Amino acid sequence: MFPEAVARYHDLLANPDLAEASRALLDEGLENAKLIFGGRRLSPYLRPHFVSETDFARICQVCETVWSAIQKVKDAAVADPSVVDDLGLTEIERDLVSIDPGYAAVSPTSRLDSFLTKDAYSFVELNGESPAGIAYADAAYDIFSSLPVMKEFAVDYNVRPLYGRRYMLDVLLSSYQEYLGRKPERPPRIAIVDLAGVPTVKEFELFREFFESAGYPSVICTPQELEFKNNRLSVSGQEIDIVYKRLLVNEYLPIIREYPALLDAYRAGAICMVNSFRSKLIHKKALFAVLTNPRHAGLFSEKELEAIRSHVPWTRSVRHEHTDYFGRSVDLLEFIRSNSERLVLKPNDDYGGQGITIGWNVDEAGWNHAIQDALANGDYLVQERVPTARETFPALTDDGRIEFAEQLVDLDPLLFNGKVGSAFTRLSFTELANVSSGGGMVPTYIISQK
Repeated sequence: MFPEAVARYHDLLANPDLAEASRALLDEGLENAKLIFGGRRLSPYLRPHFVSETDFARICQVCETVWSAIQKVKDAAVADPSVVDDLGLTEIERDLVSIDPGYAAVSPTSRLDSFLTKDAYSFVELNGESPAGIAYADAAYDIFSSLPVMKEFAVDYNVRPLYGRRYMLDVLLSSYQEYLGRKPERPPRIAIVDLAGVPTVKEFELFREFFESAGYPSVICTPQELEFKNNRLSVSGQEIDIVYKRLLVNEYLPIIREYPALLDAYRAGAICMVNSFRSKLIHKKALFAVLTNPRHAGLFSEKELEAIRSHVPWTRSVRHEHTDYFGRSVDLLEFIRSNSERLVLKPNDDYGGQGITIGWNVDEAGWNHAIQDALANGDYLVQERVPTARETFPALTDDGRIEFAEQLVDLDPLLFNGKVGSAFTRLSFTELANVSSGGGMVPTYIISQK
């Protein structure tokens, strides 16, 4: 059914009038909906990503099972400093994660980046600190559902969008109620906090519009604009109840002493912050090293261990040691040097594809140099290659033409309090599927035959 659905959609685009009407409406919609990232179109493709109902049900089950294991890593890290050591937190990060946010979830909202192929479903990493794309995907659903080609496609197929902003608002409100220990007496004011000039500012505007339309006053601000006085956090005289933190810890640390209001309010328990600083525990890519190391197997149920074995890639921190590789002991550095064709080196705490070396794309000298850099840095991971997904998509060129091109397909389920509620898909011509390094995104529709 899946290839037939894609073929049907592409056949529809063979009609030049239908294709051009759809392309024009897509361009207009992207501009009007502010679907712009860093000045460029966020969805330069004329087809969304299709996932069958059967596959999506399996994806939800796998994601939620692995998430239950991730929550256990958080619980163990709060109780056991050795787990924090394995995750690679710095001293200041240890201080931040020690502060109780007032609710139990380590990351009320998160994103599991994954590849779905015919024979496998594999995660590559988790964004547990400040996952972007939820509001962008919602706006993309509105646009793609209105395209003439999608309306024709929907004659033969049931198509189900996965809107996420309502889930995000529900997460903010449920976290706030848990933080308060009671139902709030009035609608809380939400502050969307990040640095000035970030490329995701358009998404913040989409969120603010949605929150306010639902009756929750909202403001977009920077940490520099915040003031903490009389045990209340405020911006321009407006007192804040919930901080929807889009600010990354790594971006806050350089200015945290000069602009401490956000931290001071959080430490004092004067705000409910989602996601909290504690989410840094699982945002570290070393999380997968904890999940896949037999030394920590006692944390997890047999169901969780089976999900980890089947869907989480073998991962280790790069260091001089012997470690387990599926039941046999290996010299880690020698194993890394000898298996470049199946391994990736990546920093423990970075994003946008920065600092990653793909072993099968470099020669021996380049791989050895990357290993030495990883050792010198002291906070790098090695991860085993997973099967990647590729599909042909109708890509829009700068001059408005449609070119069918093979893309890497990175499916990103979004979890809200541990349950999959939404998803979107990132596409790329290269082996790094992220918007920051030049990829694009499309909405993910769940489909079935009528």
